[in-house]
Amino acid sequence: MTYFMSVILGFVQGVAEFLPISSSGHLTLFQHFFGMEEPDQLFNVLLHFATLLAVCVVYWRDIWEMVVEFFRFFTDLFSHRIYRGNPPEARRMVLLIIVGTLPLFLVLPIKDKVEAFGNNPIFVCGALLVTGCILFLSDQMARGHKTARNATLLDVLLVGLAQGVATIPGLSRSGCTISAGMVRGFDRKFAVRYSFLMSLPAVLGATLLEVLDVMELEGGIPVENLPKYLVGMAVAAVVGYFSIQLVKLLADRGRFGAFAFYCWGAGALFILLNIMNWSLTSPA
Repeated sequence: MTYFMSVILGFVQGVAEFLPISSSGHLTLFQHFFGMEEPDQLFNVLLHFATLLAVCVVYWRDIWEMVVEFFRFFTDLFSHRIYRGNPPEARRMVLLIIVGTLPLFLVLPIKDKVEAFGNNPIFVCGALLVTGCILFLSDQMARGHKTARNATLLDVLLVGLAQGVATIPGLSRSGCTISAGMVRGFDRKFAVRYSFLMSLPAVLGATLLEVLDVMELEGGIPVENLPKYLVGMAVAAVVGYFSIQLVKLLADRGRFGAFAFYCWGAGALFILLNIMNWSLTSPA
């Protein structure tokens, strides 16, 4: 892997991880049609970790408050302190994220079968078209007013189910979860914030497991590739930061339709390319 490819892969990761255009779908299609180099397993893990850092930078205040309230909860529990009325918003946010993450455990037993759909470019293209429809419809939703203070457990459970469904290659995780939040009446800013914060435990858990697997299989980090890894991570983190800011801006203004048209165009283009490729390679 060259430094140039490291930068390209970091850029693609930073853009597609947060914009509602499906990072897994684009990576699959680029590899299939353009022979784009697939990053080795360790580099792929590190790129995901870099985008995780981007979320932490954007939402550092929320994360800090949730960590503090998480430990305060146990302090209150052992001191038999009971809140009268609503608990602090950050403490309630911790509960909402935990409940929203639970549906992912339903996907674990069929994870390999779900990922296998990524081997079919036509299926991925179809999923991109579906993502476009989801984003377009989310733009038509009336503005909701629910936040961490009044969102229900059923609301976040349904958003979590959307996150589980979005493990299908070609469906956008952020697009599905933000749209599901809007359907449940979330305030647009809260829908975006909850979507990205909910990704933290899922991405962090998956990253830790994959790092352990890589270290066990490869016996450590190849030192000669470390500078290239760091360059790609830096690009992914910086680009990811600005991608999050763009999603926040467009979602608040009800402009997800711009991403819908992109997904429709990309899906249609890759279907056309697949038909042309089939025509050229099929026997006369």
